[in-house]
Amino acid sequence: MIAGGDVDYCRLDELLSEDERLTRASVRSFVEREALPLIEGCHAREEFPRALVPRMAELGLFGTNLTGYGCAGLSNVAYGLMMQELDAGASGLRSMASVQGSLAMYAIWRWGSEEQKQRWLPEMAAGRAIGCFGLTEPDHGSDPGGMETRARREGSEYVLAGTKRWITNGSVADIAIVWAKEGDTIAGFLVERGTPGFSASDIKGKFSLRASITSELILEDVHVPVANRLPGGEGLGGPFSCLNQARYGIIWGALGAARTCYLTALGYAQDRRQFGSPIARYQLVQQKLVNMLTGITTGQLLAWRLGRLKDAGALRPEQVSLAKRYNVATALEIARLARDVLGANGIVNEYPVIRHMLNLETVNTYEGTYDMHTLIVGRDITGLDAIR
Repeated sequence: MIAGGDVDYCRLDELLSEDERLTRASVRSFVEREALPLIEGCHAREEFPRALVPRMAELGLFGTNLTGYGCAGLSNVAYGLMMQELDAGASGLRSMASVQGSLAMYAIWRWGSEEQKQRWLPEMAAGRAIGCFGLTEPDHGSDPGGMETRARREGSEYVLAGTKRWITNGSVADIAIVWAKEGDTIAGFLVERGTPGFSASDIKGKFSLRASITSELILEDVHVPVANRLPGGEGLGGPFSCLNQARYGIIWGALGAARTCYLTALGYAQDRRQFGSPIARYQLVQQKLVNMLTGITTGQLLAWRLGRLKDAGALRPEQVSLAKRYNVATALEIARLARDVLGANGIVNEYPVIRHMLNLETVNTYEGTYDMHTLIVGRDITGLDAIR
């Protein structure tokens, strides 16, 4: 099972700091030595390897690019490289860290009160508390503004009612960031595990992201203190700012999955012999390998540039949409090409390609579909809104 190894055709390493390279190496080693031996079994059983959470926290994988409150405070490029290495092992690893840090923790860090930050962020950074992000609903995915979950004020409490679906970490979360409509305003609320009326059940039967916990959250007149309302982030700008953080990590993560597929296909093509020669000798196979390498190299340079812009505070959401759209779609095509190079062996778990390919089908959909990001960029360059 291949996760590590370098694909650096344009010498991207020269654009990284020594600290960024060391950070990447530490996460790569963790994935190869500790995560990969568990992943296939977890994939088969539809479970997340929760035993890895303390080590992930130790490596600074939760709230990596946030400052204070026990967070690592690393550069956004370093954070991206870490997500790349996690996804090289399994998208479920990256998805868990992404939801924990870029959605749940970021929501509190960016929009929470000082009391909420002090209460939750150090625990979440240390992996002692797990978070989830409740935005998507059964009937409202691409249009979260149509959410049906409601919050009403009753004295010193809010009462929440509604359903959230496709929620990573949902059934194991100690704290859920739930977005609800308070009148005509969208607001965020902290809902703790065990609160009466709040329940979570896992979605089973997935063919994709099987080594990831995906849940449905049910809120049946859940009472939370007024102090559990996020004081900032009202309107769609609140959850969208969190999604933009997570999408940035996906831009890098998709490259990790693509890299594993490419390296697997390259090694296989060099070893597999047909008609008296390695299949890597044949033109059509070489064309597939070159197309894979080109896509990875282009995606690497795009991710690096956006990371530097993000570190400078100059990254625009539309730029993230362009890169999420391109890198994930390219990674999915690379996985499909790798599966083709492996032939029948491409569909068995002896090789990681089919698992990555299936996972990328989900990554292509969540955090904004390929089509929605197309329309976001289209609106940006034309000034005309084709979404509504």
